[in-house]
Amino acid sequence: MKIGYLYIALSTILFSTMEIALKSVSGSFQPLQIVFLRFLIGGIVLLPFAVFALKKRGTRLSGRDIGFFALTGFLCVVVSMTFFQLGVDNANASTAAVLFSCNPVFVIPLARIFLKEKITANMVLSVLITLGGMAFIVNPLSSGFTLGVVCSILAAATFALYSVVGKKRTKLYGGLALTCFSFLIGSLIMLGIIVLGYIPPVADWLESWGLSLLAGVPLAKGLSMGILPQLLYIAVGVTGLGYTFYFLAMEKTSAVSASLVFFIKPALAPILALLLLHEPIGATMWIGIGLILAGSAVTLVPGWRKSR
Repeated sequence: MKIGYLYIALSTILFSTMEIALKSVSGSFQPLQIVFLRFLIGGIVLLPFAVFALKKRGTRLSGRDIGFFALTGFLCVVVSMTFFQLGVDNANASTAAVLFSCNPVFVIPLARIFLKEKITANMVLSVLITLGGMAFIVNPLSSGFTLGVVCSILAAATFALYSVVGKKRTKLYGGLALTCFSFLIGSLIMLGIIVLGYIPPVADWLESWGLSLLAGVPLAKGLSMGILPQLLYIAVGVTGLGYTFYFLAMEKTSAVSASLVFFIKPALAPILALLLLHEPIGATMWIGIGLILAGSAVTLVPGWRKSR
């Protein structure tokens, strides 16, 4: 059990520094480029653990399984993480971190629609409190819905959709294998999109629709020995080891205990952003963080009590 809580601590630290690390390289890489590199390398790091987990379960993958991973990979890597990177690039790291941590708000209604899961009074109360916290952080009456805020919310919503879709087969593959193969196949889909963006007619069409972000995306530009440590930390540390520790925490404790990671992150990430990036934390941000933590507690505390 003690090693399980060590895994929780390690994954919490890694996930809480994610936005800060991505912010530090946002000027060196284009959004699609860093998403591709991050999840390709991270998926490779997860691969031996995922293969071992599948063998332990006695699960053999088929073409149908690859198709499912293509769907989850597209939702997670291509859609959600592209929005997430744009959110980090166009907002404070602390704002992006806290808003993305609200993805459970979107999971609850989506799980009801797609998985027919029961919605309890605690869940409804949690959503209302968390939405109040998001409203304080976004503060639309003061700053409006900026590009960074909108992209961070879209990232949270589409990540919730990925989580709900993936949950349908989590028992079959295990969370680690599902994550690993979603990352790898999602990265290959992203590579295909990047290659298409180099075809002149396609590039012209993308630019005509205001999607120049998808045209001529470099793969190696910005790579240097100076930036390599940050890239490896993001890809191997945050993405690869972060998810590995998270799923190991689930195995050694429980899914409810492991969810503590996303309970702590909304509070820890802004503090780290203040210390490392000198991003100020205003009164509305503190109120928003407090409400989001309270909303999380409404959902998580009954589960912790039950598991104990």
